[in-house]
Amino acid sequence: MPGVLVAATEFNHLIGQSSALMAAVTWATALVLFKRSGEHIEPIALNLFKNAIALVCLTATLAVGLVWAPAGALVWQGPAESAPEPLQNGEIALLLLSGIVGIALADTLVFAALRLTGVGLLTIAECTYTPFMVLFSWVLLSEQLGWVQGAGVVLILLAVLVASRHRPPTDRTPTQIALGIVLGIVAMGTMAWAIVVVTPLIRRYPLVPITTLRMAAGLGGLVLFMLLSGSLRTHLGVFRPTRVWRTAVPAALLGTYFSILFWTAGFKYTYTSVAAVLNQTSAIMACVLAAIFLHERLLLRHYLALAAAICGVLLVQFVDPAQQAAWQQALQTMLRPEQP
Repeated sequence: MPGVLVAATEFNHLIGQSSALMAAVTWATALVLFKRSGEHIEPIALNLFKNAIALVCLTATLAVGLVWAPAGALVWQGPAESAPEPLQNGEIALLLLSGIVGIALADTLVFAALRLTGVGLLTIAECTYTPFMVLFSWVLLSEQLGWVQGAGVVLILLAVLVASRHRPPTDRTPTQIALGIVLGIVAMGTMAWAIVVVTPLIRRYPLVPITTLRMAAGLGGLVLFMLLSGSLRTHLGVFRPTRVWRTAVPAALLGTYFSILFWTAGFKYTYTSVAAVLNQTSAIMACVLAAIFLHERLLLRHYLALAAAICGVLLVQFVDPAQQAAWQQALQTMLRPEQP
């Protein structure tokens, strides 16, 4: 029995770590599309658009779970042996706050920073995401990384810095660039806090309903802000079909619907700090995708960064002191069973 339990735990970690990497892939792809869309759409309007698209898709996913039993078992109940207890009022309030801070506020700040700095410099600001996640995981969840995993974190962060373009946009002033970097760092801090604080709930309840509730809160927070500022009618123009939709719609599907499901699944099934580090590889993947689809030239530093990132991922993903200890304890239990 202990061996079976450990195997199940290892499988969950594999799902979580694979989901974190898939979140990096989908977000890296979407970021390039968001950059193009953001040249024609205001940051807050773009956030409204992508969140609305994602909420429609998440709601449709829940509806499919209601009418199709095989999907319903996974969507509404999750992989647990029995359905969890209903959410308490305090838990609902925390999830709503998490959605408002982590989606409405943080994503708007990301798009504002993206407009001011461009993808290259924003990637540097995003390097603070992992330290923020490790910090909040330690403070709120008492999670710790081993020294080998810490080395993997350093390798991935160095790879991101090496791969990023450090040349600032020529059409931006130093003040605008500095403001964009500050906004990017603040966005990473708020995003990290918003997901870590609800991670215990994410691990107890089914993935899709929890994600849908957070997304609804994020969209509701944006709409409320626009109503109070009197800008809602202006920003609703983003839902009028235009040529920008050619990049905005795929970006919303990849960067919000698919990415947020993968992103949340990473925190649900594996350690928060490990998932965060694997998320950070999106910057390296963006360079590779740009070379494949945009025919951008990969320099020697990009290859070196890719090699360092792969090594970092291997250290973080496969050298886990806690999992090794669990396997060792299970092995000892099987070899030396308790006597009746």
